[in-house]
Amino acid sequence: MSHAVIVTGGKQFRVAAGDVVRVPSLDANVGDGVEFDNVLMVSDGSTVTVGAPTVAGAAVRATVVEHGRGDKVIVFKFKRRKQYKKKQGHRQGFTAVRIESVA
Repeated sequence: MSHAVIVTGGKQFRVAAGDVVRVPSLDANVGDGVEFDNVLMVSDGSTVTVGAPTVAGAAVRATVVEHGRGDKVIVFKFKRRKQYKKKQGHRQGFTAVRIESVA
């Protein structure tokens, strides 16, 4: 089974064909095809190719499944004995993609 390590949105993901992965938001519509060409490593089951820093000619093709927002993270700041409190929430956007092929 072949898999690869790709970089998108400043994060690294280990992907294989058929996987559905939540990556940071991409500017693409649902159903569109996207290609990740920033591939750090490719494995075809028997041989492993590691890039320096990326593997030349390697690409991972995927299809956008959905867009959404992750779970809420609460950011709470305070300074003791100073009556300072600040509560803030954050929801990070994501794009779910289905990996079609690792080439």
